[in-house]
Amino acid sequence: MSFKVLILGASYGSLLGTKLAMAGHDVTLVCRSATAALINGEGTEVRIALKGEDTHRSIRSADLPGRVDACTPEDANPAAYDLVALAMQEPQYGAHAIRTLLIRIAEAKVPCLSIMNMPPLPFLKRLEGLDPATLEEAYTNARVWDRFEPGLVTLCSPDPQAFRPEGEKPNVLHVGLPTNFKAAAFEDPAHTAMLRELEDDIAAVTLDGKDVPVKLRVSDSLFVPLAKWSMLLTGNYRCILNEGARPIRDAVHSDLELSRSIYEHVDEIARRLGAETDAQVPFEKYARAAENLLKPSSAARAILAGAPNIERVDRVVQAVGRQLRMENAAVDEVVRTVDAALARNRAVAA
Repeated sequence: MSFKVLILGASYGSLLGTKLAMAGHDVTLVCRSATAALINGEGTEVRIALKGEDTHRSIRSADLPGRVDACTPEDANPAAYDLVALAMQEPQYGAHAIRTLLIRIAEAKVPCLSIMNMPPLPFLKRLEGLDPATLEEAYTNARVWDRFEPGLVTLCSPDPQAFRPEGEKPNVLHVGLPTNFKAAAFEDPAHTAMLRELEDDIAAVTLDGKDVPVKLRVSDSLFVPLAKWSMLLTGNYRCILNEGARPIRDAVHSDLELSRSIYEHVDEIARRLGAETDAQVPFEKYARAAENLLKPSSAARAILAGAPNIERVDRVVQAVGRQLRMENAAVDEVVRTVDAALARNRAVAA
């Protein structure tokens, strides 16, 4: 069966969109009008290396069995889709056009799969023992999530690393680390069954007879996506320095024991919420992967570019830790550093 998927965000979202279109599903990317016109005119291009190959393949949407098109938030009709994927950075959801689109999505009661690092508040409401009200300050605008039914929102750990190459058009995406999207189940078994069908369809895709990396993995556990929290706090946010930024590799490996302590502390927070140990990624595996992450994180690059707001998973983890009486000085230092960097950007913009 072919599904129709609406993806909010044409940059990182084009990776999931390409994988779905390779499996024969139809995708609409929501983006700015100029980018939508470019995608509708030229399609998208995702560059990815297959296992055992040194060079990246270019996968163009025009060559795929599924359709990829694009529209602006104002033109999107969520009721016409089987699934919505949330692939924008969390601060973008406060923009008027996106905020009103979220209202239409919530009213249409379309199941939503988030591939943001920042967990949508409705998903966190599904985790027993958490008081979501204490987490709202971590969000740019927590009110945009008020209309969503928690059971209709699930979270996918966006482990694949990808970026728009400098100097390229905005319809091009380069995949640097082709790992998997790992999704938690929906509350409704029918919606989870749809995810599992998408999982199977994506897994069956080959290119010139070869397996194509970046799969969708669906778990019955709500806590599988929380494994990303340890990676974000250990690597991504620690790319941000009091002055400038550093690659993820350096953030992790400049003090490996400190990195290990942060990672294991955040893992323990997830376990206290209910995460199973086998749903988590061992620190050693993450540290090996980080050796190949030679750029600063997207959060660090955004701050260097002057962004006044970024996704604040560091604040979510800090707030959850405080609820569980699991405060940590190293996590607090990460939060203070990011707070100070954003405060400087806001002062310059004022």
